[in-house]
Amino acid sequence: MTLHSVLRRTTAAIEARSAGSRAAYLARLARMRDAGRGRGKIGCANLAHGVAACPADDKAALVAGEAPNLAIVTAYNDMLSAHQPFEAYPAILKAAARQAGAVAQVAGGVPAMCDGVTQGRTGMEMSLFSRDAIAMGAAVALSHDIFDAALYLGVCDKIVPGLVMGALSFGHLPAVFVPAGPMTSGLGNDEKSRVRQAYAEGKATRAQLLAAESAAYHGPGTCTFYGTANSNQLLMEAMGLHVPGAAFANPGTPLRAAFTRAAARRAADLARAKGPGIGEMLDARSWANAIVALLATGGSTNHTIHLIAMARAAGIELAWDDFDALSRAVPLLARVYPNGKADVNHFAAAGGVPFLIRELIGGGLLHADVATVAGEGLGAYAREAALDGEGLIWREAPAVSGDPDVLRPLAAPFDAQGGIRILAGNLGRAVAKISAVAPAHRLIEAPARVFDDQADLLAAFDAGRLTGDFVAVVRFQGPRANGMPELHKLTPPLSVLQDRGQRVALVTDGRMSGASGKVLAAIHLSPEGAAAGPIARLRDGDIVRLDAEAGTLDAVADLTGRAPAAFDPARGAEGWGRELFAVFRAATGPADEGATILPRAGT
Repeated sequence: MTLHSVLRRTTAAIEARSAGSRAAYLARLARMRDAGRGRGKIGCANLAHGVAACPADDKAALVAGEAPNLAIVTAYNDMLSAHQPFEAYPAILKAAARQAGAVAQVAGGVPAMCDGVTQGRTGMEMSLFSRDAIAMGAAVALSHDIFDAALYLGVCDKIVPGLVMGALSFGHLPAVFVPAGPMTSGLGNDEKSRVRQAYAEGKATRAQLLAAESAAYHGPGTCTFYGTANSNQLLMEAMGLHVPGAAFANPGTPLRAAFTRAAARRAADLARAKGPGIGEMLDARSWANAIVALLATGGSTNHTIHLIAMARAAGIELAWDDFDALSRAVPLLARVYPNGKADVNHFAAAGGVPFLIRELIGGGLLHADVATVAGEGLGAYAREAALDGEGLIWREAPAVSGDPDVLRPLAAPFDAQGGIRILAGNLGRAVAKISAVAPAHRLIEAPARVFDDQADLLAAFDAGRLTGDFVAVVRFQGPRANGMPELHKLTPPLSVLQDRGQRVALVTDGRMSGASGKVLAAIHLSPEGAAAGPIARLRDGDIVRLDAEAGTLDAVADLTGRAPAAFDPARGAEGWGRELFAVFRAATGPADEGATILPRAGT
């Protein structure tokens, strides 16, 4: 199949933009590779420390230098439902590694926080920064430099992007990512949203709300809506970093256990063959594939930040223009909540990742000839995994979607274009997720209601002051202001107002949840208010126009002569651990450059 012209042009633009930084990155990996992998280059005392606690057989194999040593970098904790299954993974991986003639050691752990717990709370102000902290933690784990490959255990929002960034800092080593899978389906997403809106209107009690939330989030595994965590898993497949098909098998099943064992075996094979490291494997085509997969499924807006930061760690310079160009060419093939009623289990049952990748490859919308941990091109991910005893076999993906309300072929998409738009105008540049926004709500021109904190907007809603049509402007929420928290708590009240017939939208330099919903939102606005961006000059009553179809975001007023509203950097700078992240707030880049402290390669 001939490559789609937009994919070809966009990939070429990424390659050209990244030429210098990619060359510098690959030169760094060459120096690391030339220095040698594993135990042979270190002193006896160093090696003795590294193997002191190993079982006798593992110790003998490592000292003899015969067995590949696999680093396990884990984001296990049992507060995150998605990460609780990882408690048992090290033992499984170690046993599978031994059977494959290798040794596996837990090299280190990284932090993993739950955005579901911290929504609307102070901890959310550290959420985005945790991504770069996770990257640092992964690098610390690998700094012992006695490993031949690595296994990365992570699922959720900032954790997988951070692990990828950390892995790329040791990009000469092969890497396999090991997921835990989604929890089984609970309370339907429509009913969960209905109760949330009823609570926001005072028509449901807190006890009723908690009962609904507990029925939706009820056991081990990833939350089943298609937010950032499940977008992570889809991207790991599309980038060839999983054992093919591993993303959406439920925890505690024989199939999930088979995927976990296979990950250890694959890492051992790659280490023994001295196959390409993750940094060499992920070239511009791999990152273009990730954007396409995100767009084709209406995935998380958070990845308009994360993918840029992740790619930078590989010397690849992505830009919002790449998302916008591809979104105009990539059709929407999946409807999973919040841009549909189904959850990820329904998506997987309808054909899931193998069906999706086969369709996109067939339409020339994915580079099929990329390197993957499967040892072949992306076509390996267009096959469906199944159990054969305790092992895995792969067969062709279903020819027909099991549910055309959830997953469709390229010939009959839900929408001819992808789910993300880049908006630009005199207010700056922003991201909008439109896959869940009805066409009638994709354009709004209305007076601004300006808030400096999400709590102030919620208070105005509770007091009944949000009347008429308006654009809610919530500023001083960018990375340099307060860590760019998600503002998902604003979704229920704004949805209530929209359902009442008011025309409403949101403009913010903060983030919305990866499960951005049915209200039009221009998010990640850059430059941010704390950097004296135009949003800091808006006042109540200024007319703001958002047009998601045309890709425009403007104030219908001349803002040039106004002084920006003052931002107090001391506000929210201390307490609940925030003082520890002062260096992040000072050093992080803008949202459209990944909101990361990571410099470009070679700088």
